[in-house]
Amino acid sequence: MAIEVELPALGESVVEGTVSRWLVKEGDAVAVDQPLVEVTTDKVDAEIPAPAAGVLEKILVREGETVPVGTALARIAEGAAAARAPGPAGEAGAARATPVARRVAEEAQVDLARVPGSGVAGRVTRRDVEGYAPPGERPAAPAAAHQRPAAPAAAHERPARPTAREVLPAYMHYALQEGDKVVPMSPLRRVVAEHMVLSKRTSPHVGTVAEIDMGGVVRFREAHKRAFADTYGHALTFLPFVVHAAVRALREYPRLNASVVEDAIVEKQAIHIGVAVETDKGLVVPVVRHADRLSLGGLAEAIEDLSGRARSRKLSPDELRGGTFTVSNPGRHGNLHGFAIINQPQVGILRMGEIVKRPVVRSVDGEDAIVIRPVMHLALSYDHRAVDGAPANAFLHRIRELLEEAELTL
Repeated sequence: MAIEVELPALGESVVEGTVSRWLVKEGDAVAVDQPLVEVTTDKVDAEIPAPAAGVLEKILVREGETVPVGTALARIAEGAAAARAPGPAGEAGAARATPVARRVAEEAQVDLARVPGSGVAGRVTRRDVEGYAPPGERPAAPAAAHQRPAAPAAAHERPARPTAREVLPAYMHYALQEGDKVVPMSPLRRVVAEHMVLSKRTSPHVGTVAEIDMGGVVRFREAHKRAFADTYGHALTFLPFVVHAAVRALREYPRLNASVVEDAIVEKQAIHIGVAVETDKGLVVPVVRHADRLSLGGLAEAIEDLSGRARSRKLSPDELRGGTFTVSNPGRHGNLHGFAIINQPQVGILRMGEIVKRPVVRSVDGEDAIVIRPVMHLALSYDHRAVDGAPANAFLHRIRELLEEAELTL
């Protein structure tokens, strides 16, 4: 009996994925849960395992192809005798390694079988490959950015795509000049680009900015950060304070915790906050579920846990699904403010700016005075199909009030 291997849903709003590499060949014997293929989406890289033991009868989607969720990627002849043993690409014939580690090893011409793995169950990570040096040699350097990747094997050659010159108007063409460096888009970069364009095309984005005096939050954090670190084992950052305020404001302004579904606006009961995290493969957005049920300390712990596992590539697809609103923190180099693109199918995203000391005017003993305060700009992008300016500005103003009042407990 033939079993189809389908592309599963790998994250919130993920509707398609790109086959980046087949780990087995047609005719290979495969075991249950053996990784068969690496798939890239705009949320996560994933290895799709075999649902049954048998022989890989037919590969239906070639490397480089992008297909919708639910598409059959391959067929397995269940229980059939192996036509040949698993090849060196399979886990049975090579060291276990992450998809990123495999790509880096290929570019650097490093033999994965010789690289000690520091990941889970001894799996080789990108850092292992980049730090590996055979005895008497320096670590292999990745291929130069201007070099194009090797062409895929003949069995998996991707169909020809139209070039930029074929799809762009004449005035948008660019002729390469001497010294230009060509950096081909990875499958992930292409998927991210397509998702961002889709979001901008789908939602009429509007932005508004609030200037927030973070003095109360700074004082609270300074008073509690040592005890918090002793209790939880990590630093108390400013991100949980913003998420905490955003969650309370979403309860008062449910139109921001919504999605547009056909000709209706669905205001969601649950509040699941997506938190943008920078990783070595780009941004991912793990989700803090039922964020309104967590204390400030609970939010800080949940965010730290998800962020750490996002960077070490230990998130499950379920932890990337179901967000109802997103908060983005670019970190120390976030600049004054910036407007993020809405994470579909949500209707709003909040982006933090840097916290910097600025001179501001305050009333002191009935007189205006210039004082120095830690100030942050919060920028809200919202979908004008679902949210008008008045509720959007009121929502952001409420977040400002909550942060400036700083009536907080851990």
